[in-house]
Amino acid sequence: MKGFCYMKFISCACLSIALLLSACSPVQPWQKGNLAKSHMSFEPAALEARQRQHIYFSKEGTNGGYGVGGGGCGCN
Repeated sequence: MKGFCYMKFISCACLSIALLLSACSPVQPWQKGNLAKSHMSFEPAALEARQRQHIYFSKEGTNGGYGVGGGGCGCN
């Protein structure tokens, strides 16, 4: 009897999750302007981020691959 209650609980939980996920709606084109604002970006100060990247790449002697762990020598 306990197995039946457990399966009933699991199926109710799955059904609840499915119903909650069906309420998600995609972002409409007129709403995308709010997501494009500067305070929504990963780097709110774009000029400062570019200067930081330039200094990093100058010190490492590499270009590209920003945000990847490891050094410029290739010895990860």
